[in-house]
Amino acid sequence: MSETALTGPVDWTSDQAAGRRRSRHAANRRLQFYGIAAISTAVGLLGILIATLVIGGYPAFFQTKLTIDFPIKAEYVDAADPAAGNYRNVVRDALRELAPEATTPAQQRQLGQLLTNNAQFFVRDAVVANPSVIGRTLTLTLPAADPIDQLNKGLIDRDLPESQRRVNDLQLGYYDTLVAGGRVSAPFNWALFFNSDSRFPELAGLAGAITGSFYALLICFLISFPVGIAAAIYLEEFAPRNRWTYLIEVNINNLAAVPSIVFGLLGLAVFIQIFGIPRSAPLAGGMVLALMTLPTMIIVTRNALKAVPPSIREGALGVGASKHQVIMHHVLPLALPGILTGTIIGLAQALGETAPLLLVGMNAFITSPPGGILEASTALPTQIFIWADSPERGFTSRTSAGILVLLGFLIVMNGIAIFLRQRLERRW
Repeated sequence: MSETALTGPVDWTSDQAAGRRRSRHAANRRLQFYGIAAISTAVGLLGILIATLVIGGYPAFFQTKLTIDFPIKAEYVDAADPAAGNYRNVVRDALRELAPEATTPAQQRQLGQLLTNNAQFFVRDAVVANPSVIGRTLTLTLPAADPIDQLNKGLIDRDLPESQRRVNDLQLGYYDTLVAGGRVSAPFNWALFFNSDSRFPELAGLAGAITGSFYALLICFLISFPVGIAAAIYLEEFAPRNRWTYLIEVNINNLAAVPSIVFGLLGLAVFIQIFGIPRSAPLAGGMVLALMTLPTMIIVTRNALKAVPPSIREGALGVGASKHQVIMHHVLPLALPGILTGTIIGLAQALGETAPLLLVGMNAFITSPPGGILEASTALPTQIFIWADSPERGFTSRTSAGILVLLGFLIVMNGIAIFLRQRLERRW
């Protein structure tokens, strides 16, 4: 028994008190259940997304290849100038030897469609690199055409009627002959990382997009990191507390919430049309990403500076340090882990942006990686966008594979941020 000033004696062992306790405990259990259900739903949806991407992108990490013996005849290739040889006939004769029954032009055309359309260029490059093969037989393993690649991966049902599949019965017979001869393989597709974009899915890769993203992020970092830190230090440590400072702070917070496409429009109007920066150049894309990342960088840096205890500043000032020395020697080093974490997360966010890069033209079709920040380029998100818009079936799996590669870079960057934060963090 206990008493209160207002209600008098309270019996905590009564049925009413026990009912209230049960009600509170039930409410606690419901709240816990709602939290667990929310987390489980989020993890489940994320798992479904990742599983869908892995299932869809897994075939792109392996490429069907055909091993062919190419007779390099002197009548087609001149040893004095091997680059000018008639390599179409070289490829044609090699395929005829594999399928002598292909006698009509239509049959030979169907046979030639088993290999990638650039087969003659692969043979030419191999002969130019080693002219001693002229007059002998050159064995190469070349990518198969996209329909044959889809067939070998089981993405084309060979039991469907001929009118409903991309590989006709004649090509199906040629493919079975190559399989029986052990000339069909599916090794890991390194070309996905070392080739640039191509009109043919079997040859398309991400090298140009990865290089373009690297240049754009480099420009973004070189602009946003020093400017963001300097602006944050001034606003947090030096700026007077008045209405103008408050107005600047409000606008910085508003800019952090502006849709990224607005920054793309700004870059198109200012950097390209006024400053004359080449369209599709990583310099333009990096400057746009820097504008987009700068407000986030300032906010993160200010929060990291605020997290430093005031006693650090007071102790440094008490021993005679100037304001500059306090900031550079004490406050900034202690805030550096948070600043680096926010910087890397901001760059990771910039890496995944598509809309501003599309507006400044970083969706160019390039067949080789850019050699500098002023050459036409694409980026990982815009390359994924281009592939997603392509009608060829082979680009479907490459779209999912590109997303997986982009997610891999984002995970690595976030992992680096966590590592740096734990490594550089100081306890006080």
